[in-house]
Amino acid sequence: MIYQGNAISVARNGDDIATLTFDLKDESVNKLSGAVIKELGEALDAVRGESGVKGLMLKSAKDAFIVGADITEFHAMFGKDEAEIQGMLEQVHGIFNGLEDLPFPTVSAINGLALGGGCEVVLSTDFRVMTPDAKIGLPETKLGIVPGWGGCVRLPRVIGADNAIEWIAGGTENRADACLKVGAVDAVVPADDLEAAALDMLARANAGELDFKARREEKNSALNLNPVEQMMVFETSKGYVAGKAGPHYPAPVEAIKVIQKGAGEGRARAQAIEAKAFCKMAKTDVCYNLVGLFLNDQVVKKKGGKYASKAQPVRQAAVLGAGIMGGGIAYQSASKGTPILMKDIKEDAIELGLKEARKLFGKQASRGKLSVEGVAEKLANIRPTLSYGDFDNVDLVVEAVVENPKVKGAVLSEVEQQVSDNTILASNTSTISITRLAENLKRPENFCGMHFFNPVHRMPLVEVIRGEKTSDAAVAATVAYAKAMGKTPIVVNDCPGFLVNRVLFPYFGGFSLLVEKGADYQRVDKVMEKFGWPMGPAYLLDVVGMDTAVHANAVMAEGFPDRMARDAKTAIQVMFDNDRLGQKNAKGFYAYEEDRKGKPRKVSDEAAIELVKQVVSENREFSDEEIIARMMVPLCMETVRCLEDDIVGTPAEADMALIYGIGFPPFRGGALRYIDAMGVAEFVALADSLAEELGPLYAPTDGLREMANSGKTFYADAK
Repeated sequence: MIYQGNAISVARNGDDIATLTFDLKDESVNKLSGAVIKELGEALDAVRGESGVKGLMLKSAKDAFIVGADITEFHAMFGKDEAEIQGMLEQVHGIFNGLEDLPFPTVSAINGLALGGGCEVVLSTDFRVMTPDAKIGLPETKLGIVPGWGGCVRLPRVIGADNAIEWIAGGTENRADACLKVGAVDAVVPADDLEAAALDMLARANAGELDFKARREEKNSALNLNPVEQMMVFETSKGYVAGKAGPHYPAPVEAIKVIQKGAGEGRARAQAIEAKAFCKMAKTDVCYNLVGLFLNDQVVKKKGGKYASKAQPVRQAAVLGAGIMGGGIAYQSASKGTPILMKDIKEDAIELGLKEARKLFGKQASRGKLSVEGVAEKLANIRPTLSYGDFDNVDLVVEAVVENPKVKGAVLSEVEQQVSDNTILASNTSTISITRLAENLKRPENFCGMHFFNPVHRMPLVEVIRGEKTSDAAVAATVAYAKAMGKTPIVVNDCPGFLVNRVLFPYFGGFSLLVEKGADYQRVDKVMEKFGWPMGPAYLLDVVGMDTAVHANAVMAEGFPDRMARDAKTAIQVMFDNDRLGQKNAKGFYAYEEDRKGKPRKVSDEAAIELVKQVVSENREFSDEEIIARMMVPLCMETVRCLEDDIVGTPAEADMALIYGIGFPPFRGGALRYIDAMGVAEFVALADSLAEELGPLYAPTDGLREMANSGKTFYADAK
């Protein structure tokens, strides 16, 4: 044994080849923490000190090669000054450069994922071999930074600047066939042949068949692009990527600038350019929030995994109510491999649900993700029925009928008599109390909420709602089924609107109050879209549907009359009263026309503008900052209340639910991170100033005041 550490070992075989194995103890995956990087430096020093070594192979003893840097260290690391971050980067560059400069050939045997720092490690070796299921990528821009351990320098020199820009700016995980095509790897071989193929590379290099020194020369030199080619590659891509990333995500364009600035330089100078840009990005609020988002996502997945680990798998599901929503649920279940019965009382509703599923599978086929046979196989997982004949074998039933408590209650009581004593019933309700719906059930412990968001196939969140009598087993089974469907489940407790809609409707309340005071709703939309929302509140209401919004608002007003009930008529009610339901009938706050792809495109509508004037009580001009405050404070305050009321368990789950469920701007980190970023005391002062004019919807809670007074934050790592 040449070296033995906690994460890395180096052994020597009979052919004078050293094998460096990544195998981080007590972890399921390999990560490059500060301690592991230190070990890598020590291991390479030991290899250099070993006489007679003729080659080095890097491999992993785990199912993945290296998933990247240890992101849990990022907030602390990026909180240091730029000089310290720069010093850390230089240290890592020294280690990776040392690997690249060893006096004999090197190869990486890549299994599973080699991402971020893991990708940068393998780029430092001369050769790379991977298995067919492995993936390589540099996803750092998704965290608001650029690759900082040589990725912006080595990848363009290995696969070309245009390919490297696509990989880095997109943050993609790239499959083996794509890696081989662009030259990121030298061979793709079955897992059983991986090490043999890697050792063969070293043997051929030592025999002179493969020129490893020429490989190094290419990686150490300037990019082979003339000035015209550079202009074509970099300037064109900067414009395209800036358009796709948007103004709030600077890292993808910054990465292109790094590659461009380093294009004419050797390794040392190019790495210095990369390090400077990394430090710049690491100190941004966007990076801080996106790293926080990643950590929050890990919290949510860990909690979901704990629930699911205690559940019996759902082998057969059913959905009650076909149509668009039922069809979407059936599609999602079938596409992920869980057979599902789709029941309705009407043949035409069944056909509508099947049409929705066929359409979605057809889109997968058109993108090359499914073959014709694959579509047929997936569709076979959906069994339409007009009766309960096969329901005795169902593990979990999702009720997705009309959002009416009497109808839902009747359907749930009916299906309970048709299923086994152990079958879980779940209601896809967006607002109705789960405790209330359970009142007429014989086995309320087997019942919970399972709130999907529309469109089902796109929206990642599923709220799993625990009623007063819901058992842990019911929650666990529903979470496990949501995960099996490829969704992110978040468990919440029962209340009107649960978590997401309870928080969303104060946001709409803020919108109604703004319009009442004279704000132009089209300007409000533009300000909030500029703030980072995918669509402004008026546009969002049109997408949600005015009938749905009026119904949900009534539920909220009944549940929280002190702050959500309104005596005055709102602009939302005016739209509903005038049969302007939004996109579903092509007229709401906007009118809708079909674009070339047949999708609704909003256009300004004078009729809507005139109707809104009915609710305007004064004509005031609002600055962008005032609009943002009046929209965001009630949303953030209700998130605080949900946390204090134990509707949601942690700040991480609350923030992720808003990001996954209603498109809260990810680069802002969530409602509670938004408060932390502003400063809790500053937020309380802002809320108090608005509450004086606008009432309890804006008023801070006693708990938040206490936090402000004691200097506490929602996240311990808050800036």
